[in-house]
Amino acid sequence: MTMDSRTRWLALYVLCLGDLMIVLDVTIVGVALPSIREDLGFSETSLAWVVNAYLLTFGGFLLLGGKLGDLFGHRRLFLGGIALFTLASLACGLASSQELLVGARALQGLGAAVVSAVALSLMMTLFTEAADRAKAMGIFGFVASGGGSIGVLLGGILTDALNWHWIFLVNVPVGVLVVVLTFKLVPESRGEAAAGRLDVAGAVTVTASLILAVYAIVNGNQEGWLSAQTLGLLGGGAVLLALFLGIEARVRSPLMPLGLFRLRNVAVANVVGVLWAAAMFAWFFLSALYLQLVLGYSPLQVGLAFLPGNVIMGLLSVGLSAKLVLRYGFRLPLATGLLLAATGLLLFARAPVDGSFVVDVLPSMILLGLGAGMAFNPLMLAAMGGVKPSDAGLASGVVNTAFMMGGALGLAVLASLAASRTDSLDASGSDSLVALTGGYHVAFLVGALFAAAAAAVGAALLRSPQHATGHGSDQASGALATESN
Repeated sequence: MTMDSRTRWLALYVLCLGDLMIVLDVTIVGVALPSIREDLGFSETSLAWVVNAYLLTFGGFLLLGGKLGDLFGHRRLFLGGIALFTLASLACGLASSQELLVGARALQGLGAAVVSAVALSLMMTLFTEAADRAKAMGIFGFVASGGGSIGVLLGGILTDALNWHWIFLVNVPVGVLVVVLTFKLVPESRGEAAAGRLDVAGAVTVTASLILAVYAIVNGNQEGWLSAQTLGLLGGGAVLLALFLGIEARVRSPLMPLGLFRLRNVAVANVVGVLWAAAMFAWFFLSALYLQLVLGYSPLQVGLAFLPGNVIMGLLSVGLSAKLVLRYGFRLPLATGLLLAATGLLLFARAPVDGSFVVDVLPSMILLGLGAGMAFNPLMLAAMGGVKPSDAGLASGVVNTAFMMGGALGLAVLASLAASRTDSLDASGSDSLVALTGGYHVAFLVGALFAAAAAAVGAALLRSPQHATGHGSDQASGALATESN
């Protein structure tokens, strides 16, 4: 189906709106958790499942969602995922019990996994020209990287102005709009891999492996990282992963062709994605906790504190980032962006108990906005570049899985380090706020190390696409146009 330019860009905005709903829901509940706990009577431990149930199914079903899109058509799966996510959001918003809310959050995660895995593939199919694809990826990148911090802002506004139910109910009209506009604007896509058969054994083993791993990670703090439960679950996940790799090496139509990771940029981009997501989750969650629990900000004030970073991220993602990739290729913008983000986290690692917004918060937010806005575009292009169109959904699912796993693992590790440092400061007689701040300092420091490590891996191992001509625009154009081959 041929599309005029205007319709193509409108279709992109529809895909971005659908993906924004998904990304927002990772962080939008953060500032509303105290209200949810009070209203539904959650304990401190059970409250974590409002976040974890979503992460569990989201991380667990990303690969399967991507493969189903490749088999049965990306638009069909996108519509199904948005419909499921919207209905689950309605159930979350109307939930009057802990069990109903947690169950509906798990269903939200399932719908989110499908949408996330196929939205990027649909976008890559819409745009095959190098310059257009770079610009489209910048817009999509802003939504994906900025959505988390926008979620903190929106969560604060809705919780303060209305109540916590609205952080979920707001998805319902948006979801209905996305479904209607998708039918009108997004072209039907036949499954390019439709001749293949679904690898059921591979799907079951990798999904079970991911779910066990996420379950172990999100419960690690509570059960203890060296407890029999945590080690047993991680061991079980590792055994299932090994079984999955054995199956993939033998079956005729594998869920994940292992040759995908022979593409150097794809493999490196996924490693960078894991490390960067760990750093980004430190920003979204830990800085929100510092602002709320140490500086005493209201949910709305926490949200507004993220606004400068969001605006900068948006301007960079949509404008400058695409031009930087076309001019310099992947490595320089990626490494520079990640180092700026690492610097922002380092500044948070020295934020005092009586910190002021202008001196101790704003510089970090600006640096993190600059870094995220600059780095997301080249990372996603590297992760998708060189992949055959029939594997686009899979490649998208793989990099999204890397982000979710990195985020869940990174957040669990950083929260554990923060809690441990706070406890030791408490035990030595420090003031409670000083102890809390000291815990956050350690977590921000390690988050900065994650971002710096991601920059080093990307700068050292990513390859410029095509042959090196000395002109970054030629190099980047080659990667941006690979899908049209």
